[in-house]
Amino acid sequence: MPRSRSPLQLVAPAAQAKAAASAQPSARSEASATQRIAESITTAIVERRLMPGTKLAEQQIADIFKVSRTLVRQALNQLSRDRLVTLEPARGAFVAQPSVDEARQVFEVRKMLEGAMLRQLCTRITDAQLAELRAHLKAERTAVTRTDVTGRTRLLADFHVILARMLGNEVLAQMLTDLLSRSSLISLMYQSSHSAEHSQAEHVAIVDALERRDARAAVKLVEQHLGNVERNLRLNPRASDLALALQPLE
Repeated sequence: MPRSRSPLQLVAPAAQAKAAASAQPSARSEASATQRIAESITTAIVERRLMPGTKLAEQQIADIFKVSRTLVRQALNQLSRDRLVTLEPARGAFVAQPSVDEARQVFEVRKMLEGAMLRQLCTRITDAQLAELRAHLKAERTAVTRTDVTGRTRLLADFHVILARMLGNEVLAQMLTDLLSRSSLISLMYQSSHSAEHSQAEHVAIVDALERRDARAAVKLVEQHLGNVERNLRLNPRASDLALALQPLE
């Protein structure tokens, strides 16, 4: 038997426009809530408050933000596309646990992007932008001296995004933001021993090269900086197989 259909309802153009207008604020509000959840989770990862493998319970997040689970699910899907969250059927969402290969690939891409970025920036950086970078370096140093872990982690990451924005390239800035979030996860996963003090000193050297408009030195310094961070990650497991791992100590 054919399924009955609801009678077609005709809506006057004025009423239709009014209904659409009233729906728009709701849609904007939902999009804003979804983005707020995604940004909060990303910030917690970057600031090392959420560890790799942490379960992200939809209902708990919905309660925290006072929103529906649908909006939470949208935020988690967005973070899954950004490779910050892993969605597992019948198990839920978890903070991603990057593989060793992914870790190496992330740093390889960062070296390519940031080297090209600094080469361009050397030719157009202004005195006002240099002053902005010096102020940022001062804030970094203060956070490092105070052992403000959350503050220094955010500031050390922001340094690279600020450089991209100085080129006026928001696409590049967003790409770096995403890569830096993944770098933070990698550092958590593989326990980087590259200290905040070393990173801060390397940032100072990069700005010094920019001030001299020495593109070759700036590119070399950023490549060394990222190489140092990567080398200090424990990407090589101590045991290569089960037999070696379970071998009794003498």
